[in-house]
Amino acid sequence: MAVYSRNVFSLSIIVVLFFLIMLSFTEAREHLVGGKNDSWKIPSSESDSLNHWAEKRRFLVGDSLVWKYDGKTDSVLEVSKRDYVTCNTTSPIKVHNDGNTKIVLKHSGAYYFISGAKGHCEQGQKLIVVTLSDKNMRFMGAPAPSPAEIDGPAVAPTSNAATLKASLVVAFGVLVGFLL
Repeated sequence: MAVYSRNVFSLSIIVVLFFLIMLSFTEAREHLVGGKNDSWKIPSSESDSLNHWAEKRRFLVGDSLVWKYDGKTDSVLEVSKRDYVTCNTTSPIKVHNDGNTKIVLKHSGAYYFISGAKGHCEQGQKLIVVTLSDKNMRFMGAPAPSPAEIDGPAVAPTSNAATLKASLVVAFGVLVGFLL
């Protein structure tokens, strides 16, 4: 009987720890666009493009994008796919020009952003962010769509966090099986 109580107690502790670990993977995050202040600028090369930065990250519904830039000389325009492709600044969905813009990603799918400064979009100052829903993330390790190709089927690299999460699930299953 004592062995059974100890196993139930151990299992309870493991279950609580497992859920705390899983909760830490699902918290909404803030992403500083480009990874640093003043990244919202004309890229110096194709490899300096913000879309390359975005390809290496996973964005979930509830996450936020944060831009730090000079609001007197530039702005962030949320636009349609068509306006993104053509760099049309005349009919944005939303205009942000405060220099410290924070946008919460409220739905899954693609978000399109371009610079409102004249000629900047045409020189590459734009960004596509593809947001995944919780439903998409249930398939741990499933690749995210890549923002690099607008219509293409490219995929972003698999996240180390997703791999770790999958490993934890397997380890948890093995532990439970061992204790029972």
